[in-house]
Parts: sequence; structure tokens; C-alpha cells
Amino acid sequence: MNKTDQGFDWSTVVSRALLFSIMWWALTDGTAGSWWVGVPAVACAVIVSVALVPSSGIVWREVMGFVPFFLWHSLKGGANVARRAFHPRMPIAPELIEYPLWLPPGLSQVAMINITSLLPGTLSAEIEGQILKVHVLDSRGDFLDGLNALEQRVGRMWGSASDDFPSR
Repeated sequence: MNKTDQGFDWSTVVSRALLFSIMWWALTDGTAGSWWVGVPAVACAVIVSVALVPSSGIVWREVMGFVPFFLWHSLKGGANVARRAFHPRMPIAPELIEYPLWLPPGLSQVAMINITSLLPGTLSAEIEGQILKVHVLDSRGDFLDGLNALEQRVGRMWGSASDDFPSR
């Protein structure tokens, strides 16, 4: 890490500035004239994020590997729900299940909870301690395999080894 004597991590500032700049560029379709507002907005976003969210120790190689997983499961989830909605018999067996989380509280757990809603037929409903309540459209499906795979991938993005998670 590139910390100064005061514990300030410049790599976090630079990576967040780059991330927020890319987000601004994408939101404004790359319009050059928008940067007179974008530069102060990005600067404020960096300052607030550094003050409120500590450096997370993200493993960027794992993040890049997560992107195809995320896109595939988002597409698969949307198609799954659409198929069920338009099926004449609407093949669903909804249930609220409890999923024990192995990720520690913090950003990795927040990411897991939010991304869960993108898996086919699942929606994060509530968190109580280390128990995530998930609404599933079809309790007969293999949603547990999807949740396990997601938790392991998210854990690896934050530096947890796959063997840190129990097999379920």
C-alpha cells in the first residue's frame, strides 16, 4: 500500500478517482462540456468515499473475473423471471428462506446481499446478524448452489480463499 505517515492511502484515492471519473464519463456519454461539473463532482465523491468507506482490499483480478459471472447471471435471472411470468401455469413455488452468510460484515457482505437479487428468481429481503433472508420464486430450484457460488466469488473479490467457506 502507498500509505503516508498519517495512514492515508493514495492508491485508494487514485483508484476511486478513476472509478468515479469513468462513472461520470459513462453517465454523460463522454460529453467533454460536462467535465466543468464532473471534476468537482468526482472530487467530492472521492473525498466523501475516502472519509466514509475505508480501503477495502479488493482483489482487482477477481473483480475482472466477476464481471462475466455478473453479466451472465443478470441475463439468466431476467430470462428466468420473464419465462415464469409469461408461462400459462406460472410455475412458481415462492418461499422466504434463511441463508447463513460466511462473509464478514462490511463491504463484501453488502455486495453479496445486493447482488443476490440478480440471481435467477432470488431477492434479498432482510439481514439479521449473519442470516440473509432471501425470497425465492421457486423453492424447488437450485437457488442454494447459486447463492453459494455468489458468496464464494464475492469473498474472493475481497481476498477470502475458497477454502474459507464450508461446503453446503
